[in-house]
Amino acid sequence: MSYGRGSGVVTTRKVPDKVSIYDTTLRDGEQSPGIALTVDDKVTIARMLDALGVDCIEGGFAASSDTDRKVLTRLVEEGLSADLYSLSRCRHGDIDAVIECGLKHIHLFIATSDIHLRYKLNKTREEVLEIIRDSVSYAVSKGLEVMFSCEDATRTDYAFMRDAYMAAVDSGASVIDIPDTVGVCMPAGMYEMVSMLIRDTGAPVAVHCHNDLGLAVANSLASVEAGATMVHTCINGLGERAGNAATEEVALNLKLNYDIDTIDLSGVDRISKMVARYTGYPVAYNKPLVGRNAFSHESGIHVHGILNNTETYEPYPPEMIGRSREIAVGRHSGAHSLKDKLSALGISFPDTMLNDLLAEVKSLSVGGKEICDIELAAIAENLLWRGKSEEHVKLSEFIVITGKNVTPTATVTVTVDGVSRTCAQTGSGPVDAAVNAIRGALDYKIAFEELRLESITGGSDSLCEVTVLVKDSTGDGQISAGKAVGIDIVDTTVDAFMQAINRDYSRRI
Repeated sequence: MSYGRGSGVVTTRKVPDKVSIYDTTLRDGEQSPGIALTVDDKVTIARMLDALGVDCIEGGFAASSDTDRKVLTRLVEEGLSADLYSLSRCRHGDIDAVIECGLKHIHLFIATSDIHLRYKLNKTREEVLEIIRDSVSYAVSKGLEVMFSCEDATRTDYAFMRDAYMAAVDSGASVIDIPDTVGVCMPAGMYEMVSMLIRDTGAPVAVHCHNDLGLAVANSLASVEAGATMVHTCINGLGERAGNAATEEVALNLKLNYDIDTIDLSGVDRISKMVARYTGYPVAYNKPLVGRNAFSHESGIHVHGILNNTETYEPYPPEMIGRSREIAVGRHSGAHSLKDKLSALGISFPDTMLNDLLAEVKSLSVGGKEICDIELAAIAENLLWRGKSEEHVKLSEFIVITGKNVTPTATVTVTVDGVSRTCAQTGSGPVDAAVNAIRGALDYKIAFEELRLESITGGSDSLCEVTVLVKDSTGDGQISAGKAVGIDIVDTTVDAFMQAINRDYSRRI
């Protein structure tokens, strides 16, 4: 039994030396609700799949639409290295449509489970066997290489399914495919089914696993262990309902756990992003391999391990699939990750202030916000700036009231050299009210010269950076600056204002 990479236990099952990837992103993947690819979209994706090195591309369903026929015809003209297939029902008209597109390969299917025979086809088993013999023989006579599938195979009586596949093989089918059409089979069941069909038919076996129970990749790998030599997949796990086995996940598992080479793994991230863009289907953050978080580390304990040896928390290097590692900064971060991140950014930051920086990052990471590189740099710079002046004037209390049809009003209490002063003022907005209240508590000795507000990254949850210039109107008239970084504009402006005031006090005493 195989326990997977790095377990110290190797599989005792003999797996095939070669496993082909049959990608059906352009057919089954496009059947995902809401996806409508144009002819040019499909041709572009097909080129990327071909460059990735998939063995077979199912470009569409020739009999289903003019668009699919145009796509298939275009793909034939492209001269792709991959074998090009069209799906086809077991009907002469469908087969003729494939021939008219210029294809040499066809994927014939017909339903065989009792529930499909009764409620979909309304045919007997004997009638279905005759249809299989007739359609496969017809396709072969027209020079097509045939792959044959029993739709809903995993819910089909085994004896009848075996007879159906034998009818296809005896009529000239080159490959038989086992679809787990509604994704209900277990890996042990797929293993047994594939094993028995290889034994009973002697034909090469492919599998087409859906992900309704989250087992598509596991079922595909179990099938390979049983001797299947082809796996049907879709980029990003696209497909009807919960999708199909993901091309990238199957290929990486075959390489890591069985040492079977299939596609160019270095192109995985690129094609994943391109397919997501063309289909409009976003990739889940936590999706294996290609999800945003797949190589993102935030937890302090994990980051410490990663910085010492990447294998502590990564089963394979991100570069293997065209990605890079990301050390995220947020509320789970530790001092080690902050220090390493700042070093990578070229920022010299004293170890003695790392705990202060960590506390600041955690306080700003409300709601799970992740602090990006430029925001971290701004926070670090702000702390260094803040440390250059003593706090002679302290903001003890601060509240601001604002809203629609409400005059913004701020109340503050400041402590100057141990003496507390409270003042309430209105303003044209909450920032103006807050500044007026602070100035009032200081007897208006501070002139507000300039305010500059910037969104650090431009996102809706971006931190803001505020820089203010103030002047003591009764003193020497020199300008003092203050800067602060935060989430709330009003709070951050007040912090910057208080910092500028303290820098003015520090300069004069």
